[in-house]
Amino acid sequence: MIEKPRVFGAAYSVYVRIVRLTLVEKGVDYDLVPIDIFASDGPPPAYLERHPFGRIPAFEHNGFRLYETGAVTRYADDVFDGPKLQPADVRERTRCNQLMSIADNYAYPTLVWSIYVERISKPAKGATADEATIAAALPKARICLKAMSDIMGTAPWLAGETISLADLYAAPMFDYFLVAPEGREMIRQYDNLAGWWARIAARPSMKETQPIHMD
Repeated sequence: MIEKPRVFGAAYSVYVRIVRLTLVEKGVDYDLVPIDIFASDGPPPAYLERHPFGRIPAFEHNGFRLYETGAVTRYADDVFDGPKLQPADVRERTRCNQLMSIADNYAYPTLVWSIYVERISKPAKGATADEATIAAALPKARICLKAMSDIMGTAPWLAGETISLADLYAAPMFDYFLVAPEGREMIRQYDNLAGWWARIAARPSMKETQPIHMD
């Protein structure tokens, strides 16, 4: 009997959601194993055997343990049946990898942490938004959106004609970013990204993996 893959992490996590989106788009059933890395005494010691850096997600399939979202999603795309999420065309595949890197290094810290967390998450918990952090992040956010818009061009998806890991990487980040009024205003300046968001947000995989709480 083939073991269902297990994803270790929390539903609110952008990176856990990226892995879950990948599995849903591939048509793969999986188990989500809750891990609280923000517990007062840190991640469970046993979890550090799966992820020595104490981050989420970690992943296991048929005894094969893996961490780092890029590695997990590429593995899932290669191993499981279902639509291919890495473009066959070498240039589109390279663009896909480029967009995943942009999401990791620039979009995630800016759109999620510096804008969503400050504008939405902190006030929802009774803390005060750091307006200076938000103000400093907005020019960086514009660079992120322009770069992604320029790469996307007139294609329906970020890396080309079919949905790819690039879209599944960016979507959870935009889902948080667009809760903030700054995010909703900014995406209106990029018609192709606004159209992309409408398409990706309507996919069943996005609805199935939606965090219960967005604050």
